[in-house]
Amino acid sequence: MFRLPKPTSAIRFLCSPEDHDVIAPPVPAKTALPDWFRKLRPVDPQQTSATNNGLTVKRCLPFLDAMTAGWLLPLAATVRLEIKDGGRTVEAGWEFDRVMVSNHGAHQVAGHPKQPCPPCKFHNYWSIRTPPGWSCLFVPPLNRAPQPFECVAGLVDTDTYSAHVHLPFFATALDGLYVIEKGTPLVQVIPVRRDGATLQAEIRPETHHEAAQREVVRRNTIAAEGWYRRFARAVR
Repeated sequence: MFRLPKPTSAIRFLCSPEDHDVIAPPVPAKTALPDWFRKLRPVDPQQTSATNNGLTVKRCLPFLDAMTAGWLLPLAATVRLEIKDGGRTVEAGWEFDRVMVSNHGAHQVAGHPKQPCPPCKFHNYWSIRTPPGWSCLFVPPLNRAPQPFECVAGLVDTDTYSAHVHLPFFATALDGLYVIEKGTPLVQVIPVRRDGATLQAEIRPETHHEAAQREVVRRNTIAAEGWYRRFARAVR
């Protein structure tokens, strides 16, 4: 079972001294909300066909929790990504003095649904260290606009693996030349705790009592704005 880290848990992002203040640094996901989300405003339900009193996903705590969890690991320096031949060819270029993109062999992902796009890899120059018993989940940035690429998700034991974690990806855009700017979020890094426990699955019809509980929660969610924030989370 995985648990989110306690506030006192420390995650360290370390780079070579010569890269400090040169490559783009990681940022807390909660401090880098996309513009579309910041600009989102409630609408008057009387003026539109809006439901839920015209409220937006800004009031949806599960959506916001996913978007703000962990850290965003950015592209160290600007890269030009050229996609050709219906995605079968991906070429990268950059002016930086570090390798920014390399290729994987296509045989490593034979049959992957992203084929014919070849597997590539962004090079990351931040070493990530977590306390004993903590790993890091690497996922594409959650609830954010898509890029011309999508990184592959992975779970790394960053308490023992202190080497650079490079980021495999597939190009996902149509043929063309794309400039991916320094600082573009590549993945969201979410620390998770390994405590040795596992959850067993129980699959069955719900009881009448369980059905009644579910219905109470559903109706409270509808009846009181912010109920999830005030009550569902309060029991943690």
